[in-house]
Amino acid sequence: MARNLAHDSGGKIESEVYDSQDDSLTPTPLPKIDLRDSHAIRRELAAVYRDMRTRKIETTDGCKLAYVLDLIRKSYETGVLQERLELLERTIDHRRH
Repeated sequence: MARNLAHDSGGKIESEVYDSQDDSLTPTPLPKIDLRDSHAIRRELAAVYRDMRTRKIETTDGCKLAYVLDLIRKSYETGVLQERLELLERTIDHRRH
């Protein structure tokens, strides 16, 4: 396994992981970020915050990531509230009949 470091157009270093098989390099996908629930989203927001504080990422990039994570959090909350509302409506309809 090899890691290739390359600079993007903004001068930041991007890392790609490669598996070496048959003398050819094939990209290996990086692990997915866990965003399955509000706790996972909060942990990812905290990780972005820590990366900004320790200057691992630029503050402007961190703010953009935090904004998108907040949109994901709002979408998650909307979905949870919709499911709960539908359950309440079914329960009320069931009791009426």
